[in-house]
Amino acid sequence: MIYLKDILYRVSLEAVVGNTNIAVNDIHFDSRKVGFNDVFVAIRGTQTDGHAYVEKAVEQGALAVICEEMPENVINGITYVKVKNSQEALAFMADNFYGNPSENLKLVGVTGTNGKTTVASLLYQLFTKAGFKVGLLSTVNVMVGEEKFPATHTTPDSLTINSYLQKMNEAGVEFCFMEVSSHGIAQHRTTGLKFAGGIFTNLTHEHLDYHKTFAEYRDVKKAFFDQLPASAFALTNGDDKNGRVMLQNTKAKKYTYALKSVADYKAQILENGFGGMLLKINEQEVWTKLIGNFNAYNILAIYAASELLGLTTLESLKYISELNAVSGRFQYHISEGKITAIVDYAHTPDALQNVLDTINSIRTKNEELITVVGCGGDRDRSKRPKMGHIASALSTKVVFTSDNPRTEDPDKIIEEVEAGVEPQHFKKVMSVTNRLQAIKTACQLANRNDIILIAGKGHETYQEINGVRKDFDDFKIVSEYLNELKK
Repeated sequence: MIYLKDILYRVSLEAVVGNTNIAVNDIHFDSRKVGFNDVFVAIRGTQTDGHAYVEKAVEQGALAVICEEMPENVINGITYVKVKNSQEALAFMADNFYGNPSENLKLVGVTGTNGKTTVASLLYQLFTKAGFKVGLLSTVNVMVGEEKFPATHTTPDSLTINSYLQKMNEAGVEFCFMEVSSHGIAQHRTTGLKFAGGIFTNLTHEHLDYHKTFAEYRDVKKAFFDQLPASAFALTNGDDKNGRVMLQNTKAKKYTYALKSVADYKAQILENGFGGMLLKINEQEVWTKLIGNFNAYNILAIYAASELLGLTTLESLKYISELNAVSGRFQYHISEGKITAIVDYAHTPDALQNVLDTINSIRTKNEELITVVGCGGDRDRSKRPKMGHIASALSTKVVFTSDNPRTEDPDKIIEEVEAGVEPQHFKKVMSVTNRLQAIKTACQLANRNDIILIAGKGHETYQEINGVRKDFDDFKIVSEYLNELKK
């Protein structure tokens, strides 16, 4: 039996009306899910304000309401708790409700613009290979040991996070690797969790529709490191100028990794090809199936984190050499006709440039590089011309198309992407709004030894148009169509 007074531990209370010494059944912030003897937490969201549903929640059986603003009509027998921030209160309550599960395993958060999914997923792979029971909370998958659950958000809400962590406790999980998004930090989804470590990958242009300025976006990421305990480690990319910023106020033990600058963990790329990459890490050589500069950073972060979590150098290098690429992250298919199709989640200017630079550094320049790319709707519009500029400057042919247009007109999105194309690249570019047709067009344009990059959606197996998600898998479509063409 769980009492309201116990799950309010660490919550900053401003006023209480009613009794907190009452047994509660469950916690919800969605009024539609509220049942008998539940607690309803009223949260001000970007679309709706939970305070408008307090009365409905009480009608459905809520015996306690957590809110930032007391309702005008206080019902006798119902407990009302006023707090300064409902999202923060929910995070502490969720942690308490599920028995503080993060304290019973080593939880490592990975944050940054690009590389979060790859680093978290590869650490999951590595520690699983090392014989541990491991958990993963990522954009692609949620894993509790070997059991897989569908992922809905990069960083789920705090109730979902803690319920998964509790499942991990029950399954005997020792390590959990978790993507920590800027939205998740800003909305207190990770508040109250005990982290054993934090990893910073990089910071580039992204989510400025939500955070408004780059400085705000950076400072939100920094807040994650500010909150790490002294017992944790803070590992940051020393080649990113924001890496040092992350370490400024943290109590955690500070470590850096880099390819170019002085750092605790250093790497050098000795060989780089479509078959893999030979790295020298702290004077030790290791072969990895992953390729490209950006993956060299990811592998170096994984190596550093694994050592900081107790693996030996030889163990870390052995398992790194066995790691497989993450779904939708530089995932490639070579057709019968020797056409290489690459699917990558690159949906920011920096990520797209990294992928195209990697391909251009490997290819012989005797073949075409055909890029299929678009931009998502209802998201940061300022990056669209930049994506168009990068794609057209670094490819031999470009097909602009829809990504997830959501509620926007896909043709208008494409126009904004096209605005970044410089005159000397006009002849390279065409636009095909329908993504399926765009991929087929790229396949038809390709000849033996050519390379097709399909960027933006990566692991996603759907396309969202006007609020409706339809099945759509870039990798499946391109590989099947190339086989059909017998190219």
